[in-house]
Amino acid sequence: MTGSWGSSLIEHSQLIERLMPVLELSFEPAVTMLVHCFATAHKVLLCGNGGSWCDAAHFSAELSVRYAVDRRALAALVLTDPATLTASANDLGYDRVYARQVEALGRPGDVLVAISTSGRSKNVLEAVHAAKFRGLSTLGLSGHEGIIAGCDVDLTVPSKVTARIQEAHALLIHLLCEAIDERIPKGEDVRWKSQ
Repeated sequence: MTGSWGSSLIEHSQLIERLMPVLELSFEPAVTMLVHCFATAHKVLLCGNGGSWCDAAHFSAELSVRYAVDRRALAALVLTDPATLTASANDLGYDRVYARQVEALGRPGDVLVAISTSGRSKNVLEAVHAAKFRGLSTLGLSGHEGIIAGCDVDLTVPSKVTARIQEAHALLIHLLCEAIDERIPKGEDVRWKSQ
């Protein structure tokens, strides 16, 4: 393979191999946390910045609509309301935009999914602190250092390259969705039907 795309592809495949030990340690606790949240009628809140926000929105849609099989809708919400976000940024500072929404929406038993390739995004870290204070469980999707605020479970991708971390996050989101689909009962409240 020639060109940067070839070296990027090799780098990606090597990263996926290095991800296996992380999954052996942290994947099942992450799945258990999410399934327990949904089984006890709680919700998942998700946040991130830029590409990580896109991953959060993607994960939220896969949970609340469907991933691969028909199953009941799962309560998942990406923190995105523009009025709240801009009011928080203006009145409280951008570092508090997600924390304020966690304070408003989060309840004990809910889960916050915090996505940050660096693990150092201040507004994501503030959201983690707010979630812990309110009694939410916390799940991180991060890069090589992990979410430095310390999540209950952190799926830490062993890379410093943002693009590779984001690619691995997309894979992790799909693996989590597959595992959740396997554990959530099928055919229960799958669709509302008019009578």
